[in-house]
Amino acid sequence: MITLHDVYVFAGLVFVAIAALSARDASNPRRFGNALFWGLIAVSFLFGSWLGDIANGILALALAALGGFRLLGVGVYTRDGEAERVASAYYRGDMLFLPALLIPVTAMLGTVVLKNIIVGGAPLIEPKQATVISLALGVAIAWVAASLWLREQPVVALQEGRRLMDAIGWASVLPQMLASLGAVFAVAGVGRIVGELAANTIPLGTPFATVVAYCLGMAVFTIVMGNAFAAFPVMTAAIGLPLVVHRFHGDPAIMAAIGMLSGFCGTLVTPMAANFNIVPTALLGLDRNAVIRTQWPTALLLLFCNTLLMYFLVFRFGTHHT
Repeated sequence: MITLHDVYVFAGLVFVAIAALSARDASNPRRFGNALFWGLIAVSFLFGSWLGDIANGILALALAALGGFRLLGVGVYTRDGEAERVASAYYRGDMLFLPALLIPVTAMLGTVVLKNIIVGGAPLIEPKQATVISLALGVAIAWVAASLWLREQPVVALQEGRRLMDAIGWASVLPQMLASLGAVFAVAGVGRIVGELAANTIPLGTPFATVVAYCLGMAVFTIVMGNAFAAFPVMTAAIGLPLVVHRFHGDPAIMAAIGMLSGFCGTLVTPMAANFNIVPTALLGLDRNAVIRTQWPTALLLLFCNTLLMYFLVFRFGTHHT
């Protein structure tokens, strides 16, 4: 059976290769910082389950130090046969997107089909992790397909992956870090404290007020923490479960889905979501806040619509009656 651990091993080996290629890049004055950074991420994927909480915490602090003290750099990425590559791209045109499209197609089929396949009396893939495993399978299939179709060595994909990862740098791990921070906040009881503050300062005696507080809180916490996944456990523990679900008997699935969408509205307007709002502008040479200035009207409109959707749907399909 293919399990989530196998996906971690696959990802870890990819980062091992990226770390090794970084160490060999003499054009990068900070190549060893890059190699150490990606190597530590490889260690977390390959051995994180056995390192223990303290060792994993030290590893996370080391990653933060490498990024915070600007010990990561960017090399010079050149390849032979540039003219041939450009000619090949013009010849294939939009067909070049086919390998990339294999990834979502495989993820969708795997989620729907593969989890139901039984081999030797056991599921082919771990049913609870069907989507993540299928996504990893899609990446592997697309990698092989692109290498065969374009007649390139597999290491070319790793080199291009390293180029992108070096361009993004420390921001590539920010979503995972912030999601972990949300889990830490939830365990520490931050949600309970936020709930008490909200109850003492905001009139939450009606379903509508509770929905507004939850959706707005998801957006605000996402702005502060940079990631809706980090905001979700805090706001759900503070307002979502105790008030929307338990007091007013709202549907928890609808609450969670629209609550996350409300959090993503905050993602559109915060520089803390560096991988979404800061990195693209850096790669394109734009003003740092160009993306946020473009997105904030959409974010406000979506937050307004999400709030109304939750109010009209979450109680309709729950047991609450107005």
